[in-house]
Amino acid sequence: MMRLFTLIVLLAASLPAAELRFALHSEPKQLDPLLVADDSAEAIRYLTEGVLIRVNRLTQKPEAELASSWQVTNGGKRVVFTLRRGVKFPDGAAFTAKDVAATFQKLLDPALHSPLADTFKTDKGEVRITAQDDYTVVADFPASAGAFERLFDQVPILSATASRRPAPGLGPFVVAEHSPGSHLLLKRNPSYWKRGADGKTLPLLDGIRIEFQQNRDLELLRFRRGELQLIDSLTPDLYERLAKEGGQAIDAGPTTDVEFVWFNMAPQSPLPAYKKAWFQSQAFRRAVSEAISRTDLSRVVYRGHASLSAGYVSPANKQWFNARLAPHRYDAAAAAKRLAQAGFVLKGSVLQDAGGHAVEFSLITNAGSKTREPMAAMIQQDLAKIGIKVNIVSLDFPSLIQRITRTLDYETCLLGFVNIDIDPNGIMNILLSSAANHPWNPSQKTPATPWEAEIDKLMLAQAASSDAAARKKSFDRVQEILLEQSPAVYLLHPNSLSAVAPNVRGGKPVPFYPRTFWDAEHLTLVQGK
Repeated sequence: MMRLFTLIVLLAASLPAAELRFALHSEPKQLDPLLVADDSAEAIRYLTEGVLIRVNRLTQKPEAELASSWQVTNGGKRVVFTLRRGVKFPDGAAFTAKDVAATFQKLLDPALHSPLADTFKTDKGEVRITAQDDYTVVADFPASAGAFERLFDQVPILSATASRRPAPGLGPFVVAEHSPGSHLLLKRNPSYWKRGADGKTLPLLDGIRIEFQQNRDLELLRFRRGELQLIDSLTPDLYERLAKEGGQAIDAGPTTDVEFVWFNMAPQSPLPAYKKAWFQSQAFRRAVSEAISRTDLSRVVYRGHASLSAGYVSPANKQWFNARLAPHRYDAAAAAKRLAQAGFVLKGSVLQDAGGHAVEFSLITNAGSKTREPMAAMIQQDLAKIGIKVNIVSLDFPSLIQRITRTLDYETCLLGFVNIDIDPNGIMNILLSSAANHPWNPSQKTPATPWEAEIDKLMLAQAASSDAAARKKSFDRVQEILLEQSPAVYLLHPNSLSAVAPNVRGGKPVPFYPRTFWDAEHLTLVQGK
C-alpha cells in the first residue's frame, strides 16, 4: 500500500500545474491583434493568435504553421500557400482561405491604420491576397518579395465569421478573463490544432496567468516565492542579485532591441518655434549624441550587460547590421564646437541659441523603469556639461504613449524598441515617414526632409527585391543616413536577461522576443520543485 501511495505522489508531481504565471510590466493598450502597438499587447497576440508561418525564435528559421506548405512562383512575385486542413476556431468554425483573405482585406484597409500594414508596402505597391479555393491562398506581390516568410510571421489570421471582436484566435491559448489593472488569464485553446512529437495535444499547460506588475523588485520577490515562474526581462541589477543565488538567471547574449532618445520634429506639435528649430537642426541632434557617454550608460546602468549602439540594428543581427558603422564617440568638446558652428553660444554655464533662448528641454520616459530613469539622470548630467538643461519627466506608460502618438505634447523621449523581426521589413512601420510609429514625426503625408524621402525610397526598394545583395546595400545606406542625421540618439543594445524557475520544464530562453515564453505550448510545470 505504501508503494502504491508513493507512486501516486510521484505521478502527481509530474503532472502539469493549472497555470504558468509571469508578469508584464505594463497593461496592453488594447487587445485587437491588428492594432498592436506595445510590447504587452504583442505578448498576448503571440500567445493567442495563429499565423501562416512562424519564425522559430531559437533557430531563426521559418516553420509551417497554419500554412502547411508554400510555393514561390512568377519570378518571386507570387506565393501560393496550402492551408492546413481540419483546423477550427474556438467557436467551432472551420479555418479556410476565406479567413486569410478577410484578415488581409481588413489589415490593408487604410482606414484601420494598422502598424502591420506598413510591412507589406513596397515602392511598387502593396501585396494582394486572394482565396483560390477553401485551402489555397495566393499572395501576389507587385515585385519579387524578399524574406516574405517573416512578413507572415507577424499577421494573426482572424475569423471571417466571428460575431464579436476581438474574437478568440487560432493560437495555443484564448483570453478567458481580463481584470484591468490586475491580470489577464489565458486558458488552453481546446480547438488548437497542433500536436507534440509524442502525439499529445498542445498546449501542455492548462493556462497562463499574466500579472500586470510595474514594480520590478516586487516581481523578483514573487519569483523567489514561487508565485511567478518566468521573468522575461530582468534589469541588470536584479539579474546580478538573482545570479548569485543559483542558476535561475540567464544571460542569453545581445538582443536586437535598442534603447534610444528621439527629438519631437513634428510640425504640428505644440512646441514653440525656436525649440522646433533646435530639433530640426542636424548639427544640434548630432551634438547631443556626441555629448552622451554610452560607455558609462552600459557600465553603470547595465552593469556591462549591453553593447553600444549605432542605430536600430544591433550587431547581434549579423545578417543586416552595417559593420562599417560605429556609435558616435563621446566627445563633449567636439559637441560644443559643433553647437558653436551652428550659432549656439555658451554664456557661463548656459547654452543659448541665436535668439537668446536658453537651451532647455524635457525628456519623458516611463515611470518606474529601473534602467531608463537612471539613464535619463546620466544623460541629464552629460548634457549639463555643454550647457543644456534637461528636465526629466516620468510618466505612466499609457500617458507616455498618448503623448508620443496622439497629442505630440512632448519635447524628447527616452524609450526602447523591441525588434521582433531581424529582417528590415520588420521595421517598415518605424522607418517609413508615413508610418504612424515613425517616432520623431509620425504619419507624414509626404516626407518632411530629403533624407527621410531617401530612406522611404530605399526601404520600399529593398522590400520589392529578392536580390539579397541589393537589399543589403539599400539597408546599409538607410543605417548610414540615420547615423548621419541622428533624428534619434541610439544608445544601447541590452543583453537578454531572464529567469526561469526550476519547476519549469522545456524553457529555452533566447535573445529574441519573446525570450522565455516563445515556445509556451511545450512548457510544463512540475509540482513540488
